Amino acid sequence: MSRSIKDLFVKGIIYLATGITLSVLLFIIGFIFVQGIGLVNWDFLTRDFNEKVGYAFTEAKDVPLSIDEEKLNDINSLDNRYETALEGPIYVENIGAAISKVAYKNHSTEREQIVVTYLEKDSPLQSAIDSTGAEIKIGPDYMLQSINGKDFTDLSLEEVAKTIATESGELKIKIVQPGGGIKSNIITTLYMVLLSLLVALPVGIFGAIYLTEYAKPGKLVNIIRFAAESLAGIPSIIFGLFGMAFFVVALNFQISLISGSLTVAVILLPVIIRSTEEALKKVPMAFREGSLALGATKLQTIFKVVLPCAVPGIATAVLLSIGRVVGESAALLLTAGTVAQIPGTLFSPGSTLTVQAYYVAKEEGNIELACAVGIVIIVIVIVLNILSRITSDKLDVFNKK
Repeated sequence: MSRSIKDLFVKGIIYLATGITLSVLLFIIGFIFVQGIGLVNWDFLTRDFNEKVGYAFTEAKDVPLSIDEEKLNDINSLDNRYETALEGPIYVENIGAAISKVAYKNHSTEREQIVVTYLEKDSPLQSAIDSTGAEIKIGPDYMLQSINGKDFTDLSLEEVAKTIATESGELKIKIVQPGGGIKSNIITTLYMVLLSLLVALPVGIFGAIYLTEYAKPGKLVNIIRFAAESLAGIPSIIFGLFGMAFFVVALNFQISLISGSLTVAVILLPVIIRSTEEALKKVPMAFREGSLALGATKLQTIFKVVLPCAVPGIATAVLLSIGRVVGESAALLLTAGTVAQIPGTLFSPGSTLTVQAYYVAKEEGNIELACAVGIVIIVIVIVLNILSRITSDKLDVFNKK
């Protein structure tokens, strides 16, 4: 076989490998988007995962319907993920809203439910308050369960409408704010990114400075580097077990945001140390020598000359870290928990997006919902990467004019 044929053969393999890699990546992302994009909407992003039950207080007020019946029937404000229309809608004047009966199925819940499908601008429901006096923004898709103690269970839609219409004065309505969203998971994920980076970044950068600028070559440095490289390759579930034993049990932090953040920070340390160390090594020695020759101390040289020059490399470490935090799930299952709520304190449990995707796929078998969460994860990673890249470019001393 001639040399040119061999080169052509190897070149073909390279192109083939590149094509396979690109195809696999596009297929995975395409699959996630095709499966989940239908579930991603504003409600999905802004609602909590679990339903909230409470009471709304308002004054009955007759509000005539301002649209014709045909247009009212055409309004479809149901959440198609969970609700299938059965009866209605019927407009009820004294609450200024149209109600419908739906077959409601959410997570493990399955029942018939009365839901609000349309509200007039002057509807008294728009000015309802809860038991603490706080305003409740009742909107379409809210569920109604009783009014002034009269339960709607087992009533037809027409009977419910008549029951509501006979009430006057102050109304006490039991409502259910629909769930099915991932707002708490998005916020918990952002908390986790910020807290873990807040701990891991300074420790990792200072560790890299020591290895690059102060440590003398020898066994100790080799052991530290070997340990960092080895830790980077250890499965995250091992870190999760450590976090559970040390932060959760020994330090009694419980399964909480702080336990999860510290565990992830430990996972990030090797990545940050190695990436930052490589960035510091690339700074020309002449920069250091020039600074020292001008009378600067070593510490001044490091923080005013070397580190600014290494910003692009450090930014790469941050990018890798953000992706690792957002994509982490195994360690967080053991340390941060699976409760879909916004952590009130550092010691409250919470569920990140990846943990939530695992939960809905494993516990509920809802692949479409897990893919919808996956879309949000991909978007967050892309946005955070772009922001980090922009910040890096602005801080890059070599690109400053």
